[in-house]
Amino acid sequence: MASYIPSALTTSKLHSLLLSAVAPRPIAFASTIDERGNPNLSPFSFFNVFSANPPILIFSPARKVKDNTTKHTLQNVEAVKEVVINVVNYDLVHQMSLASTEYAELVNEFEKAGLTMLKSDVVQPFRVAESPIQFECKVNEVVKLGTEGGAGNLVICEVLKFHVDDEFLNEDETINQKKLDLVARAGGSFYTRASKGFFEIPKPLSSKGIGVDSFPDHVKNSMILTGNDLGMLGNVEALPSETEVASFISDIGERYPKIKEANHREKHKLAHKYLSFGDVQSAWKVLLS
Repeated sequence: MASYIPSALTTSKLHSLLLSAVAPRPIAFASTIDERGNPNLSPFSFFNVFSANPPILIFSPARKVKDNTTKHTLQNVEAVKEVVINVVNYDLVHQMSLASTEYAELVNEFEKAGLTMLKSDVVQPFRVAESPIQFECKVNEVVKLGTEGGAGNLVICEVLKFHVDDEFLNEDETINQKKLDLVARAGGSFYTRASKGFFEIPKPLSSKGIGVDSFPDHVKNSMILTGNDLGMLGNVEALPSETEVASFISDIGERYPKIKEANHREKHKLAHKYLSFGDVQSAWKVLLS
């Protein structure tokens, strides 16, 4: 059996081992605002429920290992002591992943991820309308666990009001776990789906995905493409060139002879098919043809 002394490991190695060993972890999709009211949205897998009376949730935005900087979320909850914790199910997992990209301070991750800002009832930060369960919370305390890269910051949240989509409630007002289809975080690029087991999502690009707000309107407002489709499409660094699109359409012409004359709906169906296999570049080439 391999044995480790934490102090003998680099922080990045220790971080990787811990996240792979303590898994799967539920995901807090945390919505906050800064002092000027600018929204921020980011997921955290250092998260759980710790008390029912009072109702307490805790998540931890850790200091970045590589440069010891802090997340905008941490800065926001220190300035405006409110947060909405949205749960993540499979239907929005790719949009959640896209929102984890390290965008600049005033970039709205709701818009980048193609998610809907829903006004909260008792706190200022917005809810994620697509999330099946949303907890409106006040921040009771932030406990700093250290000052070096990798140190956590426990954000202790008291639930003031929460919302559960009727679709996921049984007749006795219990939550239908199978319908809810929650996802959780594991090590590396692995996630786990409550009903299906492990799957992978490539980590967001360090150079930033283009985001859903950069899409052509017919793609952004598609009635065919799902939220997960939009999240996958938004995580590319750049769109394919006209030359790449033309070459691809020519190559698939024998298999799809009517592709050049196809309408948006037909192209979106084909793009969705490519995305179901994880082929984002081919999906984009179809959508831009």
